[in-house]
Amino acid sequence: GQKCRQLTEFDGGRGHSPSKIASFLPDTTYRKDDETMIDMQSLTALARKAGDAIMKVYDTDFSVSEKSDHSPLTEADMAAHHIICDTLAELTPDIPVLSEESASIPFSERQQWQRYWLIDPLDGTREFVKRNGEFTVNIALIDHHQSVLGVIYAPVKNWMYYASRGNGAFKQTGGHDPVAIHVTEKAKTPMRIAGSRSHAGESLLAFLKKVGEHELLPMGSSLKSCLVAEGVADLYVRLGPTSEWDTGAAQCIVEEAGGRLTQTDLQQLQYNTKDSLLNPHFLVFGDHSIDWKSFL
Repeated sequence: GQKCRQLTEFDGGRGHSPSKIASFLPDTTYRKDDETMIDMQSLTALARKAGDAIMKVYDTDFSVSEKSDHSPLTEADMAAHHIICDTLAELTPDIPVLSEESASIPFSERQQWQRYWLIDPLDGTREFVKRNGEFTVNIALIDHHQSVLGVIYAPVKNWMYYASRGNGAFKQTGGHDPVAIHVTEKAKTPMRIAGSRSHAGESLLAFLKKVGEHELLPMGSSLKSCLVAEGVADLYVRLGPTSEWDTGAAQCIVEEAGGRLTQTDLQQLQYNTKDSLLNPHFLVFGDHSIDWKSFL
């Protein structure tokens, strides 16, 4: 965590080419003499590089340790963390980075950030340990508490989802060209609901009972939100604990695909507004005509 924290501190351009985010991002005000453009291709390439490092561990007899919150941690998490932090420090030295593996940065420091990278180097470590392939690399850019860029890469499946504010959402599968994705604006009957493989609970079961007839699509990590974004699922509801790095990248992808990722009161999820990095319970959906709160 300390390494990442040191790397995110702006060094005034010493040792780095001053940088700015390309025109697909809003409110770009980096005005340096020698500007280096950072485009989406650079970020998807970074996600693939982190995914390659994860796969090197995935194919071995890796060990699993436990973090203070009893969630699993592997060397793959840390390998991806360092690759992403190191690369972003080179590409955008003036934009701080908050990673799941460097989450000890105090709110007194974080609240000064107007724009920062929000990273989950390996989302779905439990799925990684189970070797079911349903884990991802998540990279988001947060600007004034909102997600304005998201990249989600599933290395086993070779699925790449990405979006930036005002430019739509896309999915690239294998070596094929990216295709635009969009939510299903009218929910199917029976409703298709993405659900967690590792975190189903009584509150979710009660919710599903109120929904009535439905098709449950089990999936791990942020891929559940991606299923909604690409119109494969109508709804993903999370009535259990998550952290901001679990949703940052997915939120931009969902919103650019025409959907919403909201709190259960249907207010947009916001980032870096409080000391805790835990999310409230949330919903991901494409059909805006349904009173989702009636099922809660």
